[in-house]
Amino acid sequence: MKKIGSILIGLLAMGIVNAQDLESYIQEAEANNPEVQAFEIRYNISKEKVDEANALPNTELSAGVFVSEPETRTGAQKARFSVKQMLPWFGTITARENYANAVAEVDYLDISITKRKLRLSVSQAYYKLYAITEKQKVLEENIQLLKTYERLALTSVEVGNASAVDVLRLQIRQNELQEQKEVLMQEYFSEQSVFNNLLNRKETLAIDIIDSLTIDNEMEQITTVLELHPELEKYDRLYESVTQSELLNQKEANPNLGFGLDYIPVADRAGMDFSDNGKDILMPMVSLSIPIFNNKYKSRSVQNELRQEEINSQKTNRKNLLETILNTSINNKEAAKIKFNTQKKNLKQAKNAEEILIKNYETGTIDFNDVLDIQELQLKFQMNQIDAVKNYYSQMAVINYLTNQ
Repeated sequence: MKKIGSILIGLLAMGIVNAQDLESYIQEAEANNPEVQAFEIRYNISKEKVDEANALPNTELSAGVFVSEPETRTGAQKARFSVKQMLPWFGTITARENYANAVAEVDYLDISITKRKLRLSVSQAYYKLYAITEKQKVLEENIQLLKTYERLALTSVEVGNASAVDVLRLQIRQNELQEQKEVLMQEYFSEQSVFNNLLNRKETLAIDIIDSLTIDNEMEQITTVLELHPELEKYDRLYESVTQSELLNQKEANPNLGFGLDYIPVADRAGMDFSDNGKDILMPMVSLSIPIFNNKYKSRSVQNELRQEEINSQKTNRKNLLETILNTSINNKEAAKIKFNTQKKNLKQAKNAEEILIKNYETGTIDFNDVLDIQELQLKFQMNQIDAVKNYYSQMAVINYLTNQ
């Protein structure tokens, strides 16, 4: 068993070798898969929005010329130049940054979730390819076995202990197995395309498949801890982002401060001589933007509260679903182990029956109908055993997706 955080997951000796081979494909998929790349780009955009949150409102510049120049004691006003900068209430910019960071954290978890799902998809596609490859091997072995029986049948025909029909039936059975083998080859090409597309590479590239997998009967302890799963943690981050959104909403409901400066050039008064004649006007200004009609901020607060309730409900529902999937996978894994052991016993007994038939051939009493029956049973048990191994490791991949922290 291997300890992963607080979770103990039994890893098989053959499974460890498989994991090393499979891990390289998973890493390649994580590096090249376009869906992962898309979520990484989204996360980078979210991080940029943190810098965007630091921005202040645009500085307002204005200029105007008096068409009818106002006459003052010190001279005529010629024009007006103004500059004004509005500033959000104290702490508003920090609240914006916190909200942008909270949204970025949600997008980061999307990357983690996508990689986990990709790991699961690559693993299950790999095990499908393994099963197809092993079935092709089994079919070829059975074809060669039938050829051996065919030679025995031909010899029996020569000595009168079998008929030509027995030979034909053995040949027909070989043709059927050859057909199954060719059909499996087409399935392999299809699964190969699926696998390579997950890695975002050429569909026809060859895939290295492990030679053999088996199932160990050692007891495995799996702790069903889902609280730290990224899919559930995402809801916590969403909840936090709504909390930060509400804090920002409260800050934005406060007044905004504005600071500005007006400059008015003044012309000299002709024929007059005094100290302030033609003196320009410089007027600092302070403004206050007050949200008197603040129903929209109250509405946002209600929306945020409802949104948090929605997130809690979604998290509970998703947790229940993940727990159901986990329990189902654990049960299916154990069922696959039981099926594997049963097929192993059946296959051993079928081999014993085959040995008895071969010994009967030495006495000249072989029944080729029994030969075909035993061969068909052996093939059935072998195929079932391969399916059991594939299902076992596929369910382990699901369990790892749900519990591997």
